[in-house]
This record gives sequence, structure tokens and C-alpha cells, in this order.
Amino acid sequence: FLILLDEHRRWTGSDALAHELERAARAALDWIDVHGDLDGDGFVEYERRNEETGLLNQCWKDSWDSMRFRDGGIAEPPIAPCEVQGYVFDARLRAARLADEVWHDPALARPLRTQAAALRRRFREAFWMPERSGYALALDAEKRQVDSITSNMGHLLWSGIVRRDHAALVAGHLLGEHLFTGFGIRTMSTLDAGYNPIGYHVGTVWPHDSALVAAGLARYGYRDAAARVAAGLIDAASALGGRLPEVFAGYSAGLTRLP
Repeated sequence: FLILLDEHRRWTGSDALAHELERAARAALDWIDVHGDLDGDGFVEYERRNEETGLLNQCWKDSWDSMRFRDGGIAEPPIAPCEVQGYVFDARLRAARLADEVWHDPALARPLRTQAAALRRRFREAFWMPERSGYALALDAEKRQVDSITSNMGHLLWSGIVRRDHAALVAGHLLGEHLFTGFGIRTMSTLDAGYNPIGYHVGTVWPHDSALVAAGLARYGYRDAAARVAAGLIDAASALGGRLPEVFAGYSAGLTRLP
């Protein structure tokens, strides 16, 4: 919500909506700190309240088996997904800009920027996997890294939370054969035990996900890589009558020729 509110202002050149929704924006910032961070560790987590029929996973990869370790084991909630921390980082910086330029409240803007910088440091320490040269999918209930390699790293580029010296390694994963099919980015790497090319969030390609990956690559200057991902999506759309589905299988373009 906060990201979109700032983006609306950037595209329209109008402050009107940001003024109208100032109270809601401030409430969203409070939600992040008070309700989003369940245990006060500085990260936003989720855990269902309804143990019988509630959704087990409440990030965009909301299928029951999406949060898998490298060995295929399933992470237990509460879970802090990596990309959500990136969204929070971006949201705080954008809200700080709105506070400075629209709401004229520097007393709000300053701590938001400080919080964003602190989150970036904590995120690097908690989520970076030196042995895999990538970011973990999430932290589980015991704050262990959910250590699979996934498309979520592209969302981290999109949000801007990735360190510059890590960006090349992340881009290398995203364009590697284990994630890039030629048509888009797999949700989970072929290197991980949970990978399934027709599993909803564990190996399929989601066009919206790949589009965010492309935007993230471009943000960090990897424009050729971004163009390859975008071209793959266009090829997939061309093969599917000009429209992209929600999701398609994660088979390599060299294997199936068509998505």
C-alpha cells in the first residue's frame, strides 16, 4: 500500500491522493511495527490464527508447501519471508519521502530512514547464505534460514534492499539454468530437493514474479539480463495466444519448445 501510494504520486505528479490517504498511510506504518513484527525482532512474520482452516502461508507463495528448505523439509511458522522484508525497506523509504515532500513532517521522515537502514543491515546478517551465495527464502519459527534458492531474490532487487556487492551473485542465480527456463524464472531452483516443475510455488514460472525480477535486475543495472527475462515472457505470451496465464510449468524452453 505504501509503495503504491508513493508510486502513484511519482506517475501522476499529484499530491492529492497522498494527502487524502495520509491517515491510512500512517496506520500502515504502525501496523508494520505493532502487528507485522510478531516477536519484536525487526522482521515482519506471519502465522495463522485459525489452526483448522487458516492459510498456512500468507506471503505471495501461499500454498501449503511453498516454504521448503534445501533438503525439501517444510518450514514451520511463524515465518519471515525474505521479500516481505524488502517491501518493508522500500515502504519506509517511500513513506519518508512522502513525509518530507507532502506531509511536511520531517520528524516522521528521519526515523523512517533510520529504520530502513537498520533493517537493511539486519536483513543482510540474517538472510545472506555465504555457502550458497544467495539470500534465504525465509526465516522459520526458530530463526533458521529456509535455505532454498528461489525467485524471491528478484523481489529483493526490486525493493532495493540488496547490497551492491551481492547483486551480481543474485543476478547470476536468476539467470542461471537452475532458475531461468528461457520463458521466465522458476519459483524454486532445480538444485533444491523440493523442486517440482509443476508444483504451484516450488518450480513453476509465474509471469508477475518474473516481471518483478526483470524490474529488479534493471534497477541494479543488469539491463541485458532484465531484457532476457522480459523477452522470455514475451515468447511465452506469443506461444499462448498473446496472453499470459497466472502460472505455467517450469520446464526448460530447450526441452519443451513451448511453455
